[in-house]
Amino acid sequence: MTSIVTYDANLRTTCVHLQSGSDIQTDAPTDNKGKGERFSPTDLIATGLGACMITTMGIKAESMFIELDGAKVEVTKIMVSDPRRIGKIIAHVTMPAGLNLDDKTKEILERVARTCPVERSLHPDVELDIAFNWL
Repeated sequence: MTSIVTYDANLRTTCVHLQSGSDIQTDAPTDNKGKGERFSPTDLIATGLGACMITTMGIKAESMFIELDGAKVEVTKIMVSDPRRIGKIIAHVTMPAGLNLDDKTKEILERVARTCPVERSLHPDVELDIAFNWL
């Protein structure tokens, strides 16, 4: 078992990661009867993509003796209706300044990010706008 999700009331949940005991809380978004005071479940999917991309890049970078500390992914989730679902995820990756990597190394790291497990798990109807900014 990975986690336990408990419905707390008022469209909120508490999610406990069983291995670590860490928790996160969710709230329904404001456009779907919630207060939007916490991540929504669909926010977690979009954010999970960004986290997975940067984590898999970090794994590959470590094997190449490259430090990606400070790299960031700005994530935007766009919902669509009929049926209500995630229609598009924008993930813009900004790499830390001063890496001075050649084009082949950048290509390797970008390919790793674009084939991370979360990306491969998303439905093909979800449009992905992924960009990399190498400072």
